Amino acid sequence: MNDVVILLVEDEASLANFISEELRFEGYEVLYAADGEQALTLYEENQERITMLLLDWMLPKYDGITVARRIRRNSQVPIIMMTARDQLTDKVVGLDAGTDDYITKPFEIEELLARIRVIIRRAAQVQAQSLIYSYNDLTLDLTKRVVERFGESIQLTQKEFELLAELIKRPEEVLTRDELLNAVWGYDYFGQTNVVDVYIRSLRNKMDYEVDQRLIQTVRGVGYVLRKKS
Repeated sequence: MNDVVILLVEDEASLANFISEELRFEGYEVLYAADGEQALTLYEENQERITMLLLDWMLPKYDGITVARRIRRNSQVPIIMMTARDQLTDKVVGLDAGTDDYITKPFEIEELLARIRVIIRRAAQVQAQSLIYSYNDLTLDLTKRVVERFGESIQLTQKEFELLAELIKRPEEVLTRDELLNAVWGYDYFGQTNVVDVYIRSLRNKMDYEVDQRLIQTVRGVGYVLRKKS
């Protein structure tokens, strides 16, 4: 795993040291920043090498939301937000800023490592494929990681992209929340199950905001399906 480079951004020194040691024990290379300004500088200098970011929300100089938004201007590198803010509205803000996953402090290191493994595994699977899916006016290219609707490009985070990919691979088939959770986050995901609903909401805000043209339909009590509104 020595080709996996993780940029850890955390201002609490004791927590940063602990996470760094665990990551290195797993075989990952770690770059470390103690504030948002340093994080952006390190990313700018090493963006071709960095595999993902572990990003604290409350940081000196620039907070994690600002860092995520600036990186998202020209990069889709996976970002896991680490924060004590656990309200649904906080998670929505984090997702809208472009983060791919959200872990609430305090957390067990095994949970964080599991989420990292899921991101690495999913990235490898996508890289090995060369497929383009289309449904109605929506197109998703797994290789180029490009999504277009009405001929216009839509910028998605990694998790949003993977969730949409699961839906477009099986259009007009209702997928349960558990099926989507397992497919996108993996069987070793330890987070809240409503994470699917949060990401669906984020997807709709980006590509399905016109209700009469909405493709992602909710099947109450079951899950979601990609189909034209009848």
